[in-house]
Amino acid sequence: MSISIPIVEQLPALPTADVLSAVRSAFTELAAGTAVQPPQTVTLLPGGGDVIAYQAATSDAYAAKVSPYLPQPGDSATVTAWTLVLSTRTGRPLVLCDSKALTVERTAATTALAIDLLARKDASTLAIIGAGAQAHAHLRYARAVRSFADVRIYSRSLRAAQDGTIAASADEAAAGADVVLLCTSAGEAVIDVTALAPGTLVTSISTNVPRAHEIAPAALPGLDAYGDYRPTVTASAGEMVIAAEQGAWSPEQLRGDLPELLTDACERPTGDRPVFFRSIGLGIEDLAIARLLVPSS
Repeated sequence: MSISIPIVEQLPALPTADVLSAVRSAFTELAAGTAVQPPQTVTLLPGGGDVIAYQAATSDAYAAKVSPYLPQPGDSATVTAWTLVLSTRTGRPLVLCDSKALTVERTAATTALAIDLLARKDASTLAIIGAGAQAHAHLRYARAVRSFADVRIYSRSLRAAQDGTIAASADEAAAGADVVLLCTSAGEAVIDVTALAPGTLVTSISTNVPRAHEIAPAALPGLDAYGDYRPTVTASAGEMVIAAEQGAWSPEQLRGDLPELLTDACERPTGDRPVFFRSIGLGIEDLAIARLLVPSS
C-alpha cells in the first residue's frame, strides 16, 4: 500500500489571527481534557548529540516534533526540526513539515496569548530584549492583542530598528514598560525583574542552554508567576528548577497556566507585583499550527 503525504518544507505565510485562534483552541482543549500533552523526551545519541521529541494529541490528531542536535567535527552543530501529524481516526499521516519557522510562530503566538490573558488592557509600552527571528515574530503577534504605541528594543548587536526605539541597555528598555518580552538565547538573567513596577508583565522563552533562565531564580518569590502548562513548565524551566532546588520557591507557587487562565480556574495577577510568564514549548502548540497545513479534503 502506497501512502502519499504532503511535505511542507517551507512554512507558508499564515494569517496571524488563524494562528492565534489555533493556539487558543489547543490550550482550551487541554483544559477540557480532550487533548493530551506528555512531557518532552530527550534521547542521547551514540557519539554525541541528542534528539528532543515533543508530542501531543487531540481527539482526532496526533503530532510528534523531533528536533535533532547533531555536533559536527570542526563545525557548528546541525539543528533541525520536523513535525509529523497523524489522524487518530485512520492512523494515516496527514502532513510532514519542516518545523524551524513553525517553532518561531507557535512560540510567539503562545506568548501573545499570555499577553492577552495577563497584561493590562491599556498596556501601551512594549519592550523587546533580542533582535532575532523570535523577537520579530513576538512583536508581530503582540501587536495583534494590544495596541502598543511605544516599542523599545535592545540587543547587543542591534544598530538600527524600523519598528521601535533602540535602548542603551536591557534594563533601560524594560524600565516603565507595560510588557517586557525576553527573546534571547541567554542562559542567565538579562534584566533585573525586581526593579520593574507592579503589574508589569515579563515573558520568557526557552533556549538550548541547560537550565537556561532569562530572569534570576531568586526573583521568583516576588513575582506573580504563570506558565504555559503547569505539569511541564515547573519541571523544565531553568529558573523554576533552580529556585526549587535552592528552597526559595516551589512549583505550588505557580499561580496558573494557560488552560487554567482560559477557563478562569486560577487567580489573575494581583497587580501588587510584577507578573512573570514562562513558556518552554509544547507539542500541543506544534500540533495546533501544523494542522493549519493539512490540505482540505
